[in-house]
Amino acid sequence: MPSAPKLLPTQIPEGTSSGIRYRLEGELVPVLHLALDGSMPVYFEHHVLLWKYPNLQIGLHPLRKGLVRRAFAGMPLLLLQVESGGEVAFSRDAPGHVVALHLPTGAGLQVREHQFLAATQNVEYDYSRMKGFANMMYGGGFFIDQFMCSSGEGVVWVHGYGNVFEKTLEPGESIDIEPGGWLYYDHSVSMSQEVYGFKTGLLGGGGNLVFNRFTGPGRVGLQSAYYHPPGAETGAGGGQAQAPGVGGLLGGLLGN
Repeated sequence: MPSAPKLLPTQIPEGTSSGIRYRLEGELVPVLHLALDGSMPVYFEHHVLLWKYPNLQIGLHPLRKGLVRRAFAGMPLLLLQVESGGEVAFSRDAPGHVVALHLPTGAGLQVREHQFLAATQNVEYDYSRMKGFANMMYGGGFFIDQFMCSSGEGVVWVHGYGNVFEKTLEPGESIDIEPGGWLYYDHSVSMSQEVYGFKTGLLGGGGNLVFNRFTGPGRVGLQSAYYHPPGAETGAGGGQAQAPGVGGLLGGLLGN
C-alpha cells in the first residue's frame, strides 16, 4: 500500500546551506531566522521582513517580467534581497508552518502564489498562469510561482496554512488533492484536473467534486488548512496593507 503524506518538521534548530545558517521556530506564527556570511544573497517579498540588525544591507532584486505585467497579474511588484552578511528574520501575518525546500542544480519547484517567503539568489524566480477554470475557481488563485535552481544548492522557504505534509511520488504514482490543499510540487510532477459529478434530490440537481491529480516522480506538499486572508498582508513594521487588485496596486504606486 502506498505511504501517506508525512508531516514535515515544524521546528528546525539548525539548518544550513551555502553561506547560510537558518532556524525555523515559533509555535503559532512561525519565523524564519537567517544568519548570512554575505556570500549568498537571499531575496524576499518586502512585507514579510520581521526584523534585521542595522548593519545588514538590503537592495532590490531584479525581476524578469515588467512592472505593468506584474501589476495586472496581481503579483508582487517589488522583491528585495539581503546584500551583506548579518542576521534577519521573516514571517507572514498568519498562523501556519514554514518549510525549507532544498534544490540541487537544475531542480525546479512550483509554489502556490503568495505563499513564498524567501529564496537564495541562485534560485531563479518566475510565475505562470494556472490552467483550468475549476483550478482557478476552487484553487483560490490564477498564478503559480516558479523556482529553478541554476547552480549549486538552493533553498526556497514557503509558508503553509495549518501544517505542511509532504508526499514523495514514485514514477507513475498519483495522489488527488483538493485544489486549495496543495502548496508546492517539483517540476518533475505533473498536475491535471479531475471533476466528479453527483446528482442528488428529487429534480436531479448536480454538484461537482474537484481535485487536482498529481503524478510522479517527485515531491508534493499539502497544507492542512487552506486560508487566504480577506485583505492583503500588512507591510513590515505594521505598515499599510497592500491593496488587492490591479486598481489598488496601481493606486498604491501613484499614492507613494
